[in-house]
Amino acid sequence: MKSEIKTPLILGIAILAGVIVLSLSLSALDSQPQQTLGNISDESKTSNSEQKISKLGYKKAPELVGISGYINTLPDELQKKIHDHVVLYDIWTYTCINCVRTLPFITAWDEKYSDQGLLIIGIHTPEFEFEKDIENVKVAVKKHGIHYPVVLDNDRKIWHAFENNYWPRKYIADHEGYIRYDHIGEGGYQETEKVIQDLLRERNESLGLNASSAKELVKIDEFESSGLRTPELYFGYDFVSGRNQLGSPEGFKPNQDVNYSIPESKQLHNFYLDGTWKNLQGSMMLISSSGSIVVPYSGQEVNIVTAGDANLRISIDGKTIESSMYGKDVGDKGQVHVHEPGLYNIVKTNSSENHTLEIFVETPGFEIFTFTFG
Repeated sequence: MKSEIKTPLILGIAILAGVIVLSLSLSALDSQPQQTLGNISDESKTSNSEQKISKLGYKKAPELVGISGYINTLPDELQKKIHDHVVLYDIWTYTCINCVRTLPFITAWDEKYSDQGLLIIGIHTPEFEFEKDIENVKVAVKKHGIHYPVVLDNDRKIWHAFENNYWPRKYIADHEGYIRYDHIGEGGYQETEKVIQDLLRERNESLGLNASSAKELVKIDEFESSGLRTPELYFGYDFVSGRNQLGSPEGFKPNQDVNYSIPESKQLHNFYLDGTWKNLQGSMMLISSSGSIVVPYSGQEVNIVTAGDANLRISIDGKTIESSMYGKDVGDKGQVHVHEPGLYNIVKTNSSENHTLEIFVETPGFEIFTFTFG
C-alpha cells in the first residue's frame, strides 16, 4: 500500500478506537450509583470531627510527684479524676496576695464547669516554712471556699516538673493530658475561661458526649493594681539578694539579734526598724518588749505576712489610721490582731497614694515576713 494512503487510514482507525473507549468509559460511570452533594458534605464533616487536632509542639502535663499532703481528695481518687478530664493546674500559695486575688475566679469555674468535665487541682507550693503545715493550708482552703483538690508541693518537685518560676501560674491540659494554655500572674480571666470552654467542647466531641458547654463568662470585678507602687519588701536575709530595701543603717546580720534604729531621713520604698529583731532566713522576729516598723510607700493597698500572736497599732503619716483607710483586717482604733500565720490586709484606699506607714508592736515573738502593695 502506498504511504499516501496508508497514513490517513491508520489515523482514522486510531480516532475510531478512541471514540469507542471513551464511550465505554462514560457508560460505566453512568452505571455507578450517584453520590449527592449532601452526602459528600456530611462525610467531610464527619472526617473533620473525627480527625484529631495535631498535638505536635505541645508538652504533656507532668506527673504530680513528691506530694506532701492531700486536701479535698485522696491519691488514688485524684489519679482517676485526671483521666479524660480537662485539667486546670493552679500553682499558688496562700500568703501570696496575687494568688488570693485569682481564687474567686478559680472557685467560680470549679462550681460552673466541674460537672462538664473540668477538674481543677490546686498545687500549693509554699514560699515560707509555716506554709508547709497542712493545718495552716486547710484553714486557708476553707477561708477561700476551695472545694477542688489541693496537693501540697512542699519540696517543689511539682513546681520543678512544670519548670515554673512564678506565683500564681495556671496551666490547662486537654483531656489527653497535653498542656494547651499557660498564664502567669493575675488577669486574663476571660481568655482563660474561653480556653476552658473550647477544650471542654473538644473533649465532648472526642468522647462522643452530648453535654453542652456554657457560653456565658463568669463576671467578677477584677482588682486593678496601681501603676506606681512599692515593690514587695522581704525581711528574711535569704530573700534579699539583689533587692535589699532595709533602710536602717545596721543592715542584715544573719542569725543575730540586732538593735535597730530609725534614721531621720527615710526613702520611699524602703523599710526601717526600731527595737531588737532577730534576723532569720525568711523573717525577722521581735526580741525586745516592743518595736516598730516604718515604711514610706506608694500604692492603694498594703498587706503583711506575719506569724505569732500580737496586737498591732497602725499609724499613717504620724496619726492613727483613719477608718476610711482601714484594710479588711483592721479592727477598732486602728488595731490588727494577728493570730495565725498568714496574710493580713491593713491599708486600702480607692487610688494609689503616698504615705508613711508605721506599725507598733508590743509583743515579743512577733514575726514578720513581707510587705506587699497593690
